[in-house]
Amino acid sequence: MKRLAIIASTASLLAAPVALAADDVEMKSFDMGNGIWMIVGQGGNLGVSIGEDGIFLIDDQYAPLTPAIRAEIAELAGEERAVDFLVNTHVHGDHTGGNENFGKGGTLIVAHENVRKRMTTDAFRESFMKNGGKSLEDALPTVTFNDRISFHLNGETLRTRHYPNAHTDGDSVIFFDGANVVHTGDLFFNIGYPFVDRGRGGSVMGLLDALEDLLGRVDADTRIIPGHGEASDREGLVAYRNMIRTVAQRVEEQVDKGKSLEEIQAMKLTSDFDERWNWQFINGEKFIATIHAELTQ
Repeated sequence: MKRLAIIASTASLLAAPVALAADDVEMKSFDMGNGIWMIVGQGGNLGVSIGEDGIFLIDDQYAPLTPAIRAEIAELAGEERAVDFLVNTHVHGDHTGGNENFGKGGTLIVAHENVRKRMTTDAFRESFMKNGGKSLEDALPTVTFNDRISFHLNGETLRTRHYPNAHTDGDSVIFFDGANVVHTGDLFFNIGYPFVDRGRGGSVMGLLDALEDLLGRVDADTRIIPGHGEASDREGLVAYRNMIRTVAQRVEEQVDKGKSLEEIQAMKLTSDFDERWNWQFINGEKFIATIHAELTQ
């Protein structure tokens, strides 16, 4: 298959809702076992490990939600406790929006080096300040890594692995070895067709490569925290991979036959997937359009 990349509008996905207040969003927690929880609010799903050694948080949604996130963690922990470590799975604002708040509170922020690089761009700084940020320096990851980094706490080995040029160029997946739990970040949109941020180094082929690798590292008992949507398992991840691969192949076959975008869209190539994978920002028609645009550039 040709190397593909989706071009998608990112404004609605990445802009932090300035007017958002903690009271507007209900935090819901789901027990993944072994002191690991998935927290759902607004934005990317959070993962948190709570134990005697400390609190390890994955992603932090939007800045106005920090009090609600802290309150939810306190309820799970049985007391108010500081977050010791925070890992950003990638650069998008619904996963890094609370960084400044946690950074000022003494949390050690960790991410792939490309996340820090993209957070220091003029475009990110402008968006950060526009959405109420005060100190970008407090929001930046303090520790960065190139390929992988491991944490040993709460009786767990937490392995963080970088997947290049997938959803973005800074994607990280966190594996909880003992608990057999995985947080995929936005490599897995369990709500609909994937958003691949080509402007930040993403590509569909890179995403497919990442998913293939992930599938080789999980088993039928693995509990998966996706970047968005309900908790899932290997079967759910397989379905997601198959959908992406199948639609990409279908579009490429028609492009190779010289079909125009309008002709390909008229074929309804995603009709067997739309009921499950259409969502607010990317439906089947848009998914086809973005794949076609990349294939014909």
